[in-house]
Amino acid sequence: MLTLLELLQSGGTRTMAELADRLDVEGRTVRRYVDQLIDLDVPVESVRGRYGGYRLAPGYRLPPLMLSDDEALAVLLGLVAGRRAGLTTTQHTANETASAKIRRVLPKHIARRLDTLLEALAFTDQPGEFDTPDSEVLLTIADAVRHRRPVSIRYTDRNGRRSERTLHAYGIVAHSGRWYVTGKDARISEDRTFRLERIADARTLPGSFEAPVGPGPAQRVLSGFATAEYQHEVTLRIHGTVEQIRAHLPASIASLAEHEPATGQDRAAERWLRVELRAARLDWLPPVLASLDRPFVIERPDELRDLVIALAERLASYGRQA
Repeated sequence: MLTLLELLQSGGTRTMAELADRLDVEGRTVRRYVDQLIDLDVPVESVRGRYGGYRLAPGYRLPPLMLSDDEALAVLLGLVAGRRAGLTTTQHTANETASAKIRRVLPKHIARRLDTLLEALAFTDQPGEFDTPDSEVLLTIADAVRHRRPVSIRYTDRNGRRSERTLHAYGIVAHSGRWYVTGKDARISEDRTFRLERIADARTLPGSFEAPVGPGPAQRVLSGFATAEYQHEVTLRIHGTVEQIRAHLPASIASLAEHEPATGQDRAAERWLRVELRAARLDWLPPVLASLDRPFVIERPDELRDLVIALAERLASYGRQA
């Protein structure tokens, strides 16, 4: 559609055959693109006759910036992600004014949908190069989050199994290079987290639902990762501060059990904390525990204890070599 607009900007009347050839589409597709431009308040005129076709209305001047839905989404999300990651200019207002300029030149219906997405979006503290889910799916789910509307999704899990689900979406979360939507699967009445790039289609359904109280979407996603069902269940006791442990075992990997909420100086105090996590493999844990450099006790499984002892013996043998 934007390529068609660029052709019309060059002036004169463009025939249907010429436009179809330049765009490598059929005539009915050209007509559909023209209708979409008209919906965006671009005055495209139809010229009848032997040499007829399409042209822009005389005197029409385009705004200084035209972005497609996908382009505007990419730019605005880049600004938001950059601000969250601290990858912006020293002037914080530059990020805000850039976002405002983009919004001003967008058609109103696109601007509203993008604002809805940004309201529904949460970021964790994990950076990453993000996957690219379908923008229409992303915007549809964001609208469902904002208006508390059920949404029907077609989902393919990691094993390639396809299913159709009705989701009460609580929020969209960007975490460690991936997009997630968290909400209640209405069929089983349980909270679930879905990867957005695995959703092939999303349709808003009639009705509404009440948002749950408690943790926000980002915390729900992190908690779900930490308690997911894997082959190994690991329980440790580590002597240290919350910050020392979280530096190596973040909330997306492990849960910390504290007898009493720690605040202020108490939070900085070293003490024994129970750490629980689930893992598909155990071989990565001994090096992590070694890097902690804190006293720890392995409560389960015995296999992890054997792996830690084996690592310690290897390191000792390396250290004795001349």
